[in-house]
Parts: sequence; C-alpha cells; structure tokens
Amino acid sequence: MHQRSVPAVLVYDGDCAFCTTSVTYIMRRFRPKCVAAPWQVADLDALGVTQRQAQHELLYISPTGTVYGGAQAVAELLLRSGGIRAWAGGLLTLPPVRWIAHGVYRIIATHRDRLPGGSPACAVPTGPTRGPWPAPGSVERRKA
Repeated sequence: MHQRSVPAVLVYDGDCAFCTTSVTYIMRRFRPKCVAAPWQVADLDALGVTQRQAQHELLYISPTGTVYGGAQAVAELLLRSGGIRAWAGGLLTLPPVRWIAHGVYRIIATHRDRLPGGSPACAVPTGPTRGPWPAPGSVERRKA
C-alpha cells in the first residue's frame, strides 16, 4: 500500500511584517523540510490547530500531526535544517535551555510590534492569558 507523504507545516502570522520577514529569512537561509503558510490562509482545521493557537505563537506541525509552539517550533525548524543548526535545535529542547528559550520567545512575541519591521498589525491579540491552545512551547498531539 502506498502512503501519501504529508509535509511539515510552519504556521505564522501573515499580517505581521516581523513574522513574515523572519519566516522568509528562515525558509531561504535554513531550508527546513517544511512548507510555510500564514495562518490567515492555512486550513487550520485540517492541520488540527485553532485560530487562537495560531495568533498566539509560531506553530510547527510535523508530518505525523504533532504540534510544536513558540520556542519549540523554532527548535523543530532548526532540527529539520541539518548541520550545526540541528545541534542548536536539539539544545533548545533541553532544560534549562528550553525554559530560557521559552522566556525569550515570549518577550519577542509580546513585543514584535516594536521590533524592526514591526507595525501595529504585528501586535499579539489581547485578552485572557489562558485559552484553548497548549501552554506556550508545549507539545500537543492530535489524532493522525
């Protein structure tokens, strides 16, 4: 029986100039084995994620459907890029580096509208800090 190969998907905020520039740079320079799609045009239901998750942080969805968010999405991208980048990605998955990476990611994500290339459209939606998304940087499994 022939199985269809499903690519990994990187979901980002296409309305945010900082995010778009960062993802474009990563895709061009690192060449991770995935496709990138703004959450605004991605089929989030098919990917097994919510709009709220996608607005909150960068998401990496593996071919098996495992969802990585925030700093752990960055770690997965690096792991899939090979070479020394893969080593750096592996390091980002280990405590205490993982915890530090999570904190740095949260600071950047929270203030992305103030970073170079950022605009008011880059601001993370305000509201309750809790929602239906996994804890930032956590792994969520969905049925394949």
